[in-house]
Amino acid sequence: MHILLVRHGETSWNREGRYQGRTDVPLSPDGEGQVTALSARLAHLPIAAAVASPLSRARKTAEVILGARATKLELDAGLLEISHGAWEGQLSSDVEAAHAAMLDTWRTRPDRDVPAGPGAETLGDVEVRAWPVLERLAVRLGDDEVGLIAAHDAVNRVLLCRVLGLPLTRVWAFRQAPATLNVLSGPSLDALALVRLNDSEHVAPLLREAHHRAL
Repeated sequence: MHILLVRHGETSWNREGRYQGRTDVPLSPDGEGQVTALSARLAHLPIAAAVASPLSRARKTAEVILGARATKLELDAGLLEISHGAWEGQLSSDVEAAHAAMLDTWRTRPDRDVPAGPGAETLGDVEVRAWPVLERLAVRLGDDEVGLIAAHDAVNRVLLCRVLGLPLTRVWAFRQAPATLNVLSGPSLDALALVRLNDSEHVAPLLREAHHRAL
């Protein structure tokens, strides 16, 4: 099986450096262009099954990738972005000023029980709800079939850590650019291998990755 794990395209809040979390911020015009470019890269692939976060930025990303293909897109709340609680809607600079110690722990010493803001979820919470979505998709795919997951930065990081056998303390050890592509392939869920990580060549050339300043 082959699983395309993608992150949604850029939003205005990504560009401004605002924490989004569960807030339903749509793709920006630049973000729509990014996912259109990703769709062109994937146009030759038959996608047997597709699932996305219900938030519009992820749902729209999946819809653009699928285009006119007959695959029915499913929405699953297990793929919602991590809740940032009281940080949502705030600039990262304002969060740093008001919650310096908490933000430092989140950025430098993350773990499965560290909240992503006051009243927020933890990485462990995300794993508990997001991993079963990947499990259900994998069960539906044959040996050479392709599945699509369109989700979010923290969700993708948590799933990739588990596939790679990394503790969640290593969740910041790699990046997830807007509209990035990760590819997982293998004969079963337990035997998935990471084929591509944070592949954003369709958005920015090598060594000039498209960055963002907040989740």
